[in-house]
Amino acid sequence: MGWIVRLPFFVILMGLGAIAMIVPAGHAAVMEDFNTMRIFFYGFVLFSTITLMIGLATAGYAPRSVARSQLIGLLAAFSALPIMFAIPFYEAVGNTTFLNAWFEMVSSFTTTGASVYDNAGRLTPSQHLWRGLVGWLGGLLVWVTAVSIFAPMNLGGFEVRATGNAGKTESSSFSQIAHIADPAERLVRYTMTLTPVYVVLTGTLWVGLVIAGEFPYIALMHAMSTMSTSGISAIGGLYFAASRFWGELLIFCFFVFALSRLTFSRGLIGERDQGLRRDPEFITALVLIGSVTMLLFLRHYLGSTGQTEPAGAQEIAAAFWGALFTVTSFLTTTGFESHYWSGATAWSGLSTPGLFLIGMALIGGGVATTAGGVKLLRIYALYRHGEREQERLLHPSSIGGGGKDARRIRRQGAYISWVFFMLFALSIAAVMLMLSLTGVQFETAMVLAVSALSTTGPLATVAAETPIAYSGIPDAAKVILAFAMVLGRLETLAIIALFNPEIWQR
Repeated sequence: MGWIVRLPFFVILMGLGAIAMIVPAGHAAVMEDFNTMRIFFYGFVLFSTITLMIGLATAGYAPRSVARSQLIGLLAAFSALPIMFAIPFYEAVGNTTFLNAWFEMVSSFTTTGASVYDNAGRLTPSQHLWRGLVGWLGGLLVWVTAVSIFAPMNLGGFEVRATGNAGKTESSSFSQIAHIADPAERLVRYTMTLTPVYVVLTGTLWVGLVIAGEFPYIALMHAMSTMSTSGISAIGGLYFAASRFWGELLIFCFFVFALSRLTFSRGLIGERDQGLRRDPEFITALVLIGSVTMLLFLRHYLGSTGQTEPAGAQEIAAAFWGALFTVTSFLTTTGFESHYWSGATAWSGLSTPGLFLIGMALIGGGVATTAGGVKLLRIYALYRHGEREQERLLHPSSIGGGGKDARRIRRQGAYISWVFFMLFALSIAAVMLMLSLTGVQFETAMVLAVSALSTTGPLATVAAETPIAYSGIPDAAKVILAFAMVLGRLETLAIIALFNPEIWQR
């Protein structure tokens, strides 16, 4: 493994992306889609050769700061690798533009799931599989880099509990290990640790969906989309899925891996004694899911009281499940809509306000998970700070309890969370302004900006008054949204950290 450690981070990712092209090529061969098979196989040969040549040329390169090099490599991966992914996809689809193919790959790799191909039947199964696989690889990359790159640098939400500043390594027990271990070796070690977990969880959900009655190919797509929170589907979502309630129940159970990092990485980042029952992110998620679901359900229940024929117990239960599943799906920024979501509207005659789902997507999932958004830990820090300030207004001489960690979250954690929240809000405003300059209307620009920055692509078809088609927006708007997806995936603080003089002086 020593020669892998010596390779630049971007070259490793490029090689893995080239190898992944074997999967749609093999699937196309089985499906007798020989045109797609040939194109992706040629792509594998071409990009494997290019990666080999770049790897040989850069194998002896020793950057002054491996951590800085990895952060730049991660930015380059989300910016440049979609171009490589788009070349065989563009050739295989044929009747499309390269801009659309590139937008599709950026959306998939950042786990956003926004698609310009509104008609699912326009793409062959192997081409859909490539979309899902790229999104799945993007989710795995987020898992690995969160604990190997972002955690030591106090980025990606870890700054809320850190003793140091964002972009600067803290002096905790985790960072002491990080100082001792070479950053490149740490990246390889965490990759070897987390990849089997990611693969096993995806395979388990796949088998479970097949048992629930789903077609194996569709089950694999939905399993990869759930684990990566990309929401990519070959049939336009779960509404047309054969597994119906039992499939949704299985997917709902796997949403937990996007709500808290402790579900899959416990012990990797110095949190061995903390379980889900004490995890503030998981508790915050339960409170949000429960309260929003009950609000939506009560709204529909009260709206149905004036109907002549009262709803039956099965109809009421279906409406409640549709609200519970969809709210949780958008909180994890997956964006799957329950098959029973529209049943609540038919039951009460009231449409569901899209602002509820926009708010859930803005909040997002847990730190170091594949979910996007502001993140639950930052919301928790802001809540605890507000709670403490209200307590001080009522009892000025009171002393805040909770210990050293709780005080740090209420003070430094809340401060940096507020800074990030303002940067996130400014990013939404900036993206909306740029979209409006391309001719996009205000409401459409708002929904598209939130969907891109929170990496929740399906938000555009559900949250707006009328579904927004990505294929109908101008090409300039697609470019803006693609860069917004990269910004939302990496987060503003990580990009700002690249301009931190301390990183460049290491």
